[in-house]
Amino acid sequence: MQTIENINNTIKENLAVMVYFSAPTCNVCHALKPKLMDALDANFTDFKVESVDISESEDIAPFFNVYAIPTVLVYLDGKEFLRKSRHMSVDEVISEIKRPYEIMTS
Repeated sequence: MQTIENINNTIKENLAVMVYFSAPTCNVCHALKPKLMDALDANFTDFKVESVDISESEDIAPFFNVYAIPTVLVYLDGKEFLRKSRHMSVDEVISEIKRPYEIMTS
């Protein structure tokens, strides 16, 4: 089970982290996640993903100011870089991350 401490440690210890918030009842969450994971794998060599089921870990979403699902938070070098909720495309998320990620890893 996820904890705030585990997620914060992952963010501190990795250059690029995505935290994906979803719930079992969210059909969009389940359709989006595999596409997003495939796109991350295809475009970035080192991206850590933490998945948070808000129905299991009710304290985590409010801690990160997440009140809608699906929500994607992207951290680059320990700082929140991108926040997308509900309506997002995989291409949109990847294109917003790509340039800063490439600058950080070059």
